[in-house]
Amino acid sequence: MNDNEVLAHRFEENRTHLSAVAYRMLGSIGEAEDAVQEGWLRLSRAETSDVQNLRGWLTTVVGRVCLDMLRSRKARREDPLEVHVPDPIVREVDGTVPEHEAVLGDSVGLALLVILDTLTPAERLAFVLHDMFALSFDEIAPIADRTPAATRQLASRARRRVQGSGPAPETDPTRQREVVEAFMTASRGGRFDDLLALLDPDIVLRADRGADGFDMVRGARAVGEQALTFSRFAPFGRLALVNGAPGVVTAPDGKTFSVMAFTVAGGKIVRIDILADPVRLQRLGISPGDA
Repeated sequence: MNDNEVLAHRFEENRTHLSAVAYRMLGSIGEAEDAVQEGWLRLSRAETSDVQNLRGWLTTVVGRVCLDMLRSRKARREDPLEVHVPDPIVREVDGTVPEHEAVLGDSVGLALLVILDTLTPAERLAFVLHDMFALSFDEIAPIADRTPAATRQLASRARRRVQGSGPAPETDPTRQREVVEAFMTASRGGRFDDLLALLDPDIVLRADRGADGFDMVRGARAVGEQALTFSRFAPFGRLALVNGAPGVVTAPDGKTFSVMAFTVAGGKIVRIDILADPVRLQRLGISPGDA
């Protein structure tokens, strides 16, 4: 192989890792792919013969690209209170998941990505690179254009926001699945009391419908009533893995209507995040077959 082929091969060895970094930074599959591709372009133009740790070098480059993209996104966003549900990664419950897709979705629930979206770009960078990928603050500081001490403070603020967002999610997938399946059964049967028994009193539901607007509903009774309002769609819901956790894809007439991600804690559903933006669902290629 010539030098370019060797470089390309070494980049491909790190693509999965870089995609995972970019997805956690951006919460967008398409933008994550763009950031990784920009990383390749910068690598192909750079002199890297003296680089001892190519993965660290690439992580730094992609992290900087993502930081710039986040800053641009924040500048464009007109309404800071809008509900935005990040791109979900949806797969069959019992299907085989390609390694790179597993890395993207595992250990990063949709609810966590929603919280990360509320951080400043620099806070998100510090938290993701340090807490999720174990980069040192000395490594992150030049990307954030901060001192290591200031970068540590950024990560600390982000960590408090994440930890203060609610109870720790259930980690037992069997228990998660039981609760989600019970929710599906109660919704299909229109059983309001059974729904209430599954919902945490302080539950928050977020629904992103794209150009059609968004909803944020709080409290078990209000969320239960919302579920009954859409109970006509419940028979078309199918269990799926949404970012590695049990969720629901609803597809009446074979066309995907929504993807629902659930956060379960203490045997109760504490959060429901719904993507019901038809444009994004189509772009992501989420089909009933995924469930």
